[in-house]
Amino acid sequence: MGQRIARLLAHIPCFSDNVLHDEEPKKFKETQETKDGSVAAPSPIDPNTTVYVVVMGSTGSGKTTFINLASASGLGVGSGLESCTNEVQTSMPFKVGGKQVVLLDTPGFDDTSMTDTDVLRIISAYLVAMNKQGARLVGVIYMQRISDLKIGGSARRDLRMFQELCGEEAYENVIVVTNMWGTVSEEDGIARENELASKDIFYKPILERKGRMMRHDNTQKSAHHILENLVQKEPIVLRIQRELAEGVDITQTAAFKQLDRELSEMAAKHQQDLEKLKDEMVQAEQEMDEETQKELAEEKQKVEEDLQKAQTQASRLASDYQAELRRIEEKLHVREV
Repeated sequence: MGQRIARLLAHIPCFSDNVLHDEEPKKFKETQETKDGSVAAPSPIDPNTTVYVVVMGSTGSGKTTFINLASASGLGVGSGLESCTNEVQTSMPFKVGGKQVVLLDTPGFDDTSMTDTDVLRIISAYLVAMNKQGARLVGVIYMQRISDLKIGGSARRDLRMFQELCGEEAYENVIVVTNMWGTVSEEDGIARENELASKDIFYKPILERKGRMMRHDNTQKSAHHILENLVQKEPIVLRIQRELAEGVDITQTAAFKQLDRELSEMAAKHQQDLEKLKDEMVQAEQEMDEETQKELAEEKQKVEEDLQKAQTQASRLASDYQAELRRIEEKLHVREV
């Protein structure tokens, strides 16, 4: 890929109907590193035509691959379930449907290197920084592997977080993109597609509110066709952006409340596992089974660590979010004109 370029988004008009800040347009600028680690010079982005699309989904769902294919960018792609995205990344600007488009790559809520609260903090701070500057967010893509035999608890948890971040009012600007069709038979793929579209625990609520589900065949033409269905839409403000812009503490947002419920359920399960392990350890001790005792002790330590992590994950979110927001605004060189 060619060098990654820096971007300057200057004098962007605020949202017409969805404006949350009654203020003058500000400069919105981000520098990008080239592949050799140097910082490229700023490149102007036309404020009259530039639109943004957020790409979300579970780790390994193909978010970064889709973005690189659509934009000819060179963002790092993870291997398997190992994520390469630990912050929001932006694509190179490119043209689709007469608009200059920038795609935002986000970490998944099942990221291997971060907690879910870390992911919420990072995504929220970036979206709020964008919204404060009037950057025109026109849609959200949610990547879904059609190759998944079943949608497990982790994937459903990711989807619930995604829905709370967006809010029902933004579903019309959401496209669920199914990919990896080449790894399944057409019959199996269609059956899974129908299940995803027809069940309340999956994408039915989004589709009922004018969201769309589209297939991606891993070509640039396909990626651009999907984006053409978003770039002409009116800008939106996501629920998390609106809540935080109105002064709601991040721990009182709909997304955090959903996360807190998930963490509480997780902690309860870990506690049950811990009690079961303790009983098994007593039995192994009575039977003088040293090998089993050792295995159970190691498993007990891991469960205790997971329990502690689930119980304390959200404790510093509010302060960490403010620090992250300041970091993002500094990175984006946010300043008054």
